[in-house]
Amino acid sequence: MAKYNPKSSDPAEFINHEEILETIDYGRKNAHNRPLIIEILEKARKAKGLDHREAFVLLSCGEDDLNEEIFKVAKELKLKFYANRIVLFAPLYLSNYCINGCTYCPYHGHNKHIPRKKLSQEEIREQVIALQDMGHKRLALEAGEDPRNNPIEYILESIDTIYNIHHKNGAIRRVNVNIAATTTENYKKLHDAEIGTYILFQETYNKENYEKLHAYGPKSNYDYHTTAHDRAMDAGIDDVGLGVLYGLDSYEYEFIGQLMHAEHLEAKYNVGPHTISVPRIQPGDDVDVEDFENALADDVFEKVVACIRIAAPYTGMIVSTRESEKMRGRLLDLGISQISGGSKTSVGGYTENVTEGSDQFELSDNRTLDEVVDWLIEKNHIPSFCTACYRKGRTGEVFMEMVKNVGIGNICQPNALVTLKEYGEDYASPKTKADINTLIGREINTIPNEEVRKETIENLASVENGKRDLYI
Repeated sequence: MAKYNPKSSDPAEFINHEEILETIDYGRKNAHNRPLIIEILEKARKAKGLDHREAFVLLSCGEDDLNEEIFKVAKELKLKFYANRIVLFAPLYLSNYCINGCTYCPYHGHNKHIPRKKLSQEEIREQVIALQDMGHKRLALEAGEDPRNNPIEYILESIDTIYNIHHKNGAIRRVNVNIAATTTENYKKLHDAEIGTYILFQETYNKENYEKLHAYGPKSNYDYHTTAHDRAMDAGIDDVGLGVLYGLDSYEYEFIGQLMHAEHLEAKYNVGPHTISVPRIQPGDDVDVEDFENALADDVFEKVVACIRIAAPYTGMIVSTRESEKMRGRLLDLGISQISGGSKTSVGGYTENVTEGSDQFELSDNRTLDEVVDWLIEKNHIPSFCTACYRKGRTGEVFMEMVKNVGIGNICQPNALVTLKEYGEDYASPKTKADINTLIGREINTIPNEEVRKETIENLASVENGKRDLYI
């Protein structure tokens, strides 16, 4: 029987089934153990993180007053590490051709209802210009797994196309990539193409259930899929993103598995995940949420997010337009640091020639990017389009050390304000532009370092005078 070992390269050891079951039992037995829960909360306040077992005790907590403390600590840690800054991005679906048998995804190979579409490079150009005209600077590329239609060469060509499109004042400055598990050689090619973060969702950490949900195709190989982030990091990609699709298995199992995966990366590579995503299953063509008995209730979902933030305070957390405006608003305070805005989940969705019915899932938040930006400001958050750290080499271990030991007040906040000023000058509606200027006038005085504050004021003035892409 495999034993839990976070440093191991064997998924049976670093995502250890027996350890997960023992952790679930331990958490449930201590759900009302007030001294233990208080002790863990005191440790959490030191902002060094928690292991998966400690975090699960908090998730299992059945004491109302201590649950309030859990949410309070999550909010405190979110502000400590990420302040009130929220990074904005958009997904770009390149192709929905796929040969896998994922039963929760309408792209699965046996779905004959959905129209299949692959963007040409000219169509990608049209999509990117549309995204630039919204104001986006950061994209997440999405594509089904199909070696014939979506080979690595197509992905690389698409990345090159995207980086070389400059329309008016628009430019995509960071391309994150969410494609299927691949080889170390292919990850090296992605690294050389200067991608930002490599993102891959595990979907479910329960191996037995994983194999049932992935009946055929390359993705059915649990071990190969689960070690993809290792190969990416071995290839030099030091920013990787984790995620599970909550609703495929019990939230308890997935929560623990997700944190164990983060612990594995920290133990083996001395750097945890750059981001953790928390999508919940949503309906789509040939996908009925009622078929999945583990769909996650809102109140439990909020607590999952809070406890992940407490366990991994340094890690960026992402929630997409799968969630409603109301839910996204509640999650921002509990730990989320990145959201999508103005998103489309169909191939070609950002222009009028969209292929109808090609959406991967239904959106719950259909607002424009401008509406999302102004909403964030109204909720006292700083919308950020910053990509400076990636281009300054502040990635991987360097970024994590900066976040853990220095904080982001003198780097990310100034850059967020300058990129927000760009958005206000180039893309914002009159109301949003006015709200942006009011926010900047307020926030500029909170930058701790006087020299940085002075440089930021100069950069803001330069943006107003027509200069772009200024950062610290």
